[in-house]
Amino acid sequence: MRALLAAALVPTMAGAAAEPVAPVAPAPRPYLEAGALDPVAILPPPPKPGSPAQGADAAAYAVTRDLAGSPHWHLAIADVPSGVPRLLDDFSCAAGRRLEPARQPALALLLARARRDVVAVVRDAKAHFARPRPHLGNAAALCVARTDALGRSFAYPSGHATEGWTFGLVLAALMPERATALLRRARVYGESRIVCGVHWASDVEAGRLAGSALFATLVGDPAFRADLERARAELAGPADAPDPATCAAEEGAASPVP
Repeated sequence: MRALLAAALVPTMAGAAAEPVAPVAPAPRPYLEAGALDPVAILPPPPKPGSPAQGADAAAYAVTRDLAGSPHWHLAIADVPSGVPRLLDDFSCAAGRRLEPARQPALALLLARARRDVVAVVRDAKAHFARPRPHLGNAAALCVARTDALGRSFAYPSGHATEGWTFGLVLAALMPERATALLRRARVYGESRIVCGVHWASDVEAGRLAGSALFATLVGDPAFRADLERARAELAGPADAPDPATCAAEEGAASPVP
């Protein structure tokens, strides 16, 4: 269980330079064939400069800079790493049980394959829309280091939000009795990118739309459905409770973003 969250919620920037972890290796093949889902046709374009929607994005960016050092901020730091092991850990409190690749290998494999589809969808959309990130051209606080790689990467849609929402939908399908908590955590995981200062609010909204479209497409794939049932059977077994202190700290930091 992610014992570091409770520590991350005290005033420290030790995790600010953390980079997302690599996907499970060796990476499995995706479920969908290349081009099976066209995110450019599904997603609306990002807000235009000077538009009311861009103004709302800028306002959200400005107000969330004031969250530096808050519980929201430290949860955003803890949410920086992505990938299957970390996302399973992030969803453990919402699932009401410890989720780890060693404990649920069928679930881990399912998510590892789905993550390849997430990467393809996000990559194609980011390349097409080429939206700059909100921290460029200003010196506002971020919850991560201002690296050249971050500055060169595009914002729309948020990869974290797409991945988190896709995984949340998968887990909600597997554990419908925990759906509310799981989808709430998926929302918060995406919102952490707004708090962090590396995404506009509309990037995160687009990530949720992309994740929903991807999940709807995946459930039509026979291999995905077969793996889903294997994971469901696996989750029917005994479960260990997540760490109460970590869950309490996470709950305290997960109120809606201003």
